[in-house]
Amino acid sequence: MTLSYRHALAALLFVCSLSSAAALPAATGKIRSVTDGDTFRLMSGERIRIADIDAPESRAGQAKCAAELARGKAATRQAKALLDGKTIRFERIGRSYNRTVARVTLDGRDLAARLISIGAARPWLRRQPKPDWCRAR
Repeated sequence: MTLSYRHALAALLFVCSLSSAAALPAATGKIRSVTDGDTFRLMSGERIRIADIDAPESRAGQAKCAAELARGKAATRQAKALLDGKTIRFERIGRSYNRTVARVTLDGRDLAARLISIGAARPWLRRQPKPDWCRAR
């Protein structure tokens, strides 16, 4: 196998893997429980982390300061108010810490945008520094 043939084959396999991941159908699920402002569990047991946002930590051992902990508890309450017992639609886009990362819609509206608009989360793209929840905003 020549080097250029290997590169062409690798590129083809890469492109095919992208198209098959993008072809995953959207799914629906009913919320069993809300873990925190950006993570919840479905009745099926699947854990979902909402893509493209970060919510403050709501557990004392994970929050970096008292302000983040307070914001995290508030974000969790807000997420529960929106999600408890509801059925959502989601598109799986990856995995992180044994959770499905997904774009989620609730009642036809983007859930990440809703959580950002009510102050429960901030925009965040993977591999970027996470928001500093300890600084006043």
